[in-house]
Amino acid sequence: MRESRVKDMPERDADPTRRPRDKAETIVERVRRRYGEIAARKSSCCGAGSTPLDASTSRRLARAIGYDDDQLSCSTGAASLGLGCGAPIELLDLQPGETVLDLGSGAGLDAILAAREVGPEGKVIGVDMTPEMLGRARQNAREAGLPQIEIVEGRLEHLPVPDASIDAVTSNCVINLVPDKARVFREIARVLRPGGRLVISDIVLDRPLPAAIQGSVLAWVGCVAGAARREEYLEQVKGAGLRHVEILKELDLSSLADDFMSGEVAGFMDQIGVSIDELRGTLYSITFRAEKR
Repeated sequence: MRESRVKDMPERDADPTRRPRDKAETIVERVRRRYGEIAARKSSCCGAGSTPLDASTSRRLARAIGYDDDQLSCSTGAASLGLGCGAPIELLDLQPGETVLDLGSGAGLDAILAAREVGPEGKVIGVDMTPEMLGRARQNAREAGLPQIEIVEGRLEHLPVPDASIDAVTSNCVINLVPDKARVFREIARVLRPGGRLVISDIVLDRPLPAAIQGSVLAWVGCVAGAARREEYLEQVKGAGLRHVEILKELDLSSLADDFMSGEVAGFMDQIGVSIDELRGTLYSITFRAEKR
């Protein structure tokens, strides 16, 4: 498996992540720390003090959001941490020999699934900012026997990828964690080849969040406060020069809280003073497609 940095990158601005200077960078550092704990199996994504999902629950949750048993076979089991909100790879229509970019690749589940589709003549680049996740993804790719996967460290707002070098982009429940989503979509447009496409699963809002959640760093790290209104989110996609935006699937996430994470989510909501019932009809997972002009 390739572990070196992607070569021939255009010069980018210096990475601003190491010394938080404002609220947005404080959020980034909290997200980095939290997902490092998840990678070490010390915590879940639902906030401080929660426990990780066990393997059985992670697998059931993955099935509920769209993965099938073949995708969750023993060769990908270690890469499934129950962090996604959709199953975008099956809708990306990957072809042998293509180059795929996985944004926020985590432990590498979607990168592994994409690598199976593009084959040994293709390439999958996974980008993540969390050292612990990078280590897990590299190990999981090695154990899956997929040297066409390259895992690199980077921020989604400053992708370490050359212009017009990617055939297809995917991401699974990560862009909602980034304060500057518009910049992420501009970066996606930059790295896609003309006619390239994306399929992304993410969290959006269909109505405003309760006041107790808005502006909460804890809620942002827990994948709640960072979500944008659906209309605003999709306008940012279009504003980056991406076209033919189409929602392929959607799911009210409160149904998952009922069936899979009621204890953890309830504990998290207690910390910020909000009940699950207050979020019904508010938080949705959407899986959408778009193309570069």
